[in-house]
Amino acid sequence: MRMLFEEPREAPANPIEAAYAHIRAIYQRYPHPWVIGYSGGKDSTTVLQLVWYALADLPPDQLTKPIYVISTDTLVETPVIVDYINTTLRQLSDAAASRGLPFSTHKLKPRLQDTFWVNLIGRGYPAPGNNFRWCTDRLKIQPSNRFILEQVAKHGDVILVLGTRRGESASRDQVINLHEVKGHDLARHGQLPGAWVFMPVEHFSADDVWKYLLQVPSPWGGDNTSLAALYRSAQSGECPLVIDKSTPSCGNSRFGCWTCTVVARDRSMQAMIDSGEEWLEPLLNFRDWLAATQSSDQKHIDREYRSRDGRIKITDDGRVRYRTYTLAFCQTILRRLLRAQREVWEHDPSFMLIEEDELREIRHIWVTERQDWEDALPGIYAEALGKQLHFEADDVSTPGREEAHLLTQIAEAHETPVRLVQQLLDAERAHLGMRRRATIHKTIDRVLRQDWRTLEQALEEHEQERNGNGTLFPMADGESV
Repeated sequence: MRMLFEEPREAPANPIEAAYAHIRAIYQRYPHPWVIGYSGGKDSTTVLQLVWYALADLPPDQLTKPIYVISTDTLVETPVIVDYINTTLRQLSDAAASRGLPFSTHKLKPRLQDTFWVNLIGRGYPAPGNNFRWCTDRLKIQPSNRFILEQVAKHGDVILVLGTRRGESASRDQVINLHEVKGHDLARHGQLPGAWVFMPVEHFSADDVWKYLLQVPSPWGGDNTSLAALYRSAQSGECPLVIDKSTPSCGNSRFGCWTCTVVARDRSMQAMIDSGEEWLEPLLNFRDWLAATQSSDQKHIDREYRSRDGRIKITDDGRVRYRTYTLAFCQTILRRLLRAQREVWEHDPSFMLIEEDELREIRHIWVTERQDWEDALPGIYAEALGKQLHFEADDVSTPGREEAHLLTQIAEAHETPVRLVQQLLDAERAHLGMRRRATIHKTIDRVLRQDWRTLEQALEEHEQERNGNGTLFPMADGESV
């Protein structure tokens, strides 16, 4: 692969000017608006800077197509980079307005129901791993794709400008080759109709990128030497704009999520702490503790053994398929997160590890879907942070702690699963006052058809069945164990 700054036999006199000319040609040739993915890292910064300098040389009457600069905030980004990206977007927006350039900045976020904490603490999704990396689609892909498709609906087609470089990984090169259109400067996006892909730094090496950033000043007033210092402190790379699942995990990256448990260790966070950012230590400790919950030795303590449809899945060799975190363990996670929040506030009182609207959504899920009749979240919040969080009076409407204790006593006296009775009562309450209550029968049937055995009973009967003398027990899907 040719290095950008090498001297090929028939190279232009100035490779950077050639890159600017190529960008201008693409901008003038196609009528579509541009969407530039900006992550704050070296590759996306290089792309943004190249595009800026290239188009700044065009006369105003030729700057006819808007350029949307998008940055996806997962809400669990490493705090230092959040400040860096926010500052850069503000500088870029101000500079573009003062110079009459068609750049606009857009900070994208996941929907409330898709955030990391709502799914992990609210619904009990386990810490992401290689076998269940549920976070990428919700936190990164969907927010970007929604914005891109909105522009497609408005303009017909768009050109997605990315900082993707060949040679970063074999999987990325395969994706580039798959969607490449021979004889064209643009490639088709593999999943978004109406989106074309332009990669101005496709053939840049990492050395090319750093040489450009350190030799050419930021046109909007940024400081590329500070960016280089961030990389040195973290000893790693960046997390690019993610628009498909072929992008590898950013867990070892300075510009990834501080909660990432896809990797065994977060070396970049540790390097930052060693470089003087000691206030990040509570975040690293929390991440390491959360990663440890993926251990098979701990799953029987903190995981549900029933799936969402109530089934208990046991493999042929007698291993239990554990599912989401239990409600009790989700409450433990929240306590530890809020304690970390309190420590972070000592450094920066404005930085939130979890937003208040996420806490309200988690509370709603716990009470309405997970039978938290005691409504534990307000008490956990007050205990951890020493203050009250205001909740609207109609946030939840359920029985309280006294009813939960009474129901537990009655259920235990009749050897009946407490959650079975809770789900039946919740079904009745959900249908209370409806003119047509026909659907309640389906709800009741679905609750009753769940597998309400204890784990010990299920394992014992599974072993008996394997030995040929067990009693078949009907499961939710009609199969038997």
